[in-house]
Amino acid sequence: MNFSTLLAIPAAVAFISCILFVIFGQVTVRKLRKNPETKRALGIEFASGWDILNVAQALSLPKSVAQRIRRNSMGFEADPDLLYKYTTVFDRVLARVFYTLFALSGFALILLMVLDWIWDFD
Repeated sequence: MNFSTLLAIPAAVAFISCILFVIFGQVTVRKLRKNPETKRALGIEFASGWDILNVAQALSLPKSVAQRIRRNSMGFEADPDLLYKYTTVFDRVLARVFYTLFALSGFALILLMVLDWIWDFD
């Protein structure tokens, strides 16, 4: 198995996570943006679409971990308690699948780039 094949697998997973990013943003986060109670609980938006990642992270992490992050941050993260109140099981499953694929593909791509830099896989 050569390096191009190893790089293609996380790139394909990243492409799938990009599609899920759009679906999750249109299905779940759009609904949360329209709700006046959850509009301010989506976390800070550093760039366009960042709140989609904040909501997906808050819904995909275990409640205890998300609450600990919320307690230790300065209000930049989404509020997991309020989001759980206004989302369905489908929204939470979609968030978990999207965020897991997003995080794993990003980690794998960075790991492969570092390994290529160290060992030069030509």
